Amino acid sequence: MECVTLGKFGDKRLEKVGKLLYGCILEKNCVSLRKIAKDRAMEVRFGRFLSNEQVTVKELKEQRISQTSRLASGRHVLGIQDTTELNYQAHAARVNGLGPVGNVKDKGLFLHPLLVLDAESSVCLGFGAIHTWIREWPTVPIDKKKTSRDYQKLLIEEKESYRWLETAATAKQHLAEAKMLTIIADRESDIYEEWYRIPDEKTHLLTRASYNRRLGNGLLLSDYVASLAVQCTKLVSVRERDKKRSAHIAKLEVRFGEVEITRSAGCSDKNAPKKIKLRVIDVKELPESVVNEEEPIHWRLLTTHKIDRVEDALQLVTWYCWRWNIEQLFRTLKKQGFRVESSQIETGSGLTKLAVIALGCALQTMQLTLARHDEKQERPLSDVFTEDEAVLLNALLPSLEGKTEKQKNPYQKGKLAWAAWIIARLGGWKGYASERPPGPITMYDGQQEFAALHRGWRLSKDVCIP
Repeated sequence: MECVTLGKFGDKRLEKVGKLLYGCILEKNCVSLRKIAKDRAMEVRFGRFLSNEQVTVKELKEQRISQTSRLASGRHVLGIQDTTELNYQAHAARVNGLGPVGNVKDKGLFLHPLLVLDAESSVCLGFGAIHTWIREWPTVPIDKKKTSRDYQKLLIEEKESYRWLETAATAKQHLAEAKMLTIIADRESDIYEEWYRIPDEKTHLLTRASYNRRLGNGLLLSDYVASLAVQCTKLVSVRERDKKRSAHIAKLEVRFGEVEITRSAGCSDKNAPKKIKLRVIDVKELPESVVNEEEPIHWRLLTTHKIDRVEDALQLVTWYCWRWNIEQLFRTLKKQGFRVESSQIETGSGLTKLAVIALGCALQTMQLTLARHDEKQERPLSDVFTEDEAVLLNALLPSLEGKTEKQKNPYQKGKLAWAAWIIARLGGWKGYASERPPGPITMYDGQQEFAALHRGWRLSKDVCIP
């Protein structure tokens, strides 16, 4: 895989070590310095790199985001943001500088990236923003603090939830050359201040509603939605999720309309307008497709996009479904992939740096996973693979293709989609169009297999056989 420059850091030696570290993580598909380093000396070099004050989290983030800015130019892009916690309680006895996560007793840190996809094809372009933070240990339990009157009176800038606005604003700045930006988020991002501060002529929000807001006509949001007529039904493929939802085809009824939400009591910004016009889409699963006693799917989406036709509403629902990709990114980053929470680094600062680097590595897995949607075949192989790796991919292809056309690689040679097909086959995918498309864990497994084959291939070229 391509060894990306992590940053300049004001020192060419640090730049070189960073590039080597990134390449080793990709090659071994894990973040354990002991496992990825070829010897003790290299392990020490990597450790010193992560502890060096010149190697800043800010530089690591900006280097990664700058690559996305170029790719997003002239496109309508989706910016999907969400939060994941990294729990290091298993190593708590030797790690310093972490804060409370989970049950507020465990030690860890938080990542909040904004994943950028092409709105037309869902091809993964990179990150528009990456927010990281470590909580301070509270003198009052966090759950009680958030419900206290003093906390409720705080300005949004003083609350942890400000990350949703801050990340969106950062993405707007970095993706300024995009034709349009639609920021997608789950219920935590349903914040009144965000609805009026972030949108502009080419920036839109699509957020799952969290509150049963009071509308300008006096009705509650739920009462207004209940009065809307069903406009259409839509079939959606639902993935299994944490044993709470089975994989199935859900039949959804779709309603939509225009609403005017009123300023909530929790809004502390005195300059906020009293009312904001939005559109609402209500998506509810019909009883006939619900599996067993599971909770039916019910999404109530708020958006700044205009909805003039049924097709507009369905497009927004499709985009919201793509939010699943950021959850897949987190799966790849954690236990089912790079296992970033198993790192042996002993400082919160070092773990934050390593987490940002690993996030970039997990991104490559997502780029391969979503490359199969690139119908225009825009992304070249060189975006992810080196010339040397491209030669090996070509050599492996005949052994992975079958005799029939259905078992052939359908993509254009030299494109990322072509390479993704090969990596998926190495990860255990059978290659049939009728089979479930390969997900990020299949791609991750394929990357591991390819890395092992590449190491052996290089070794065979280096060893002189008499």
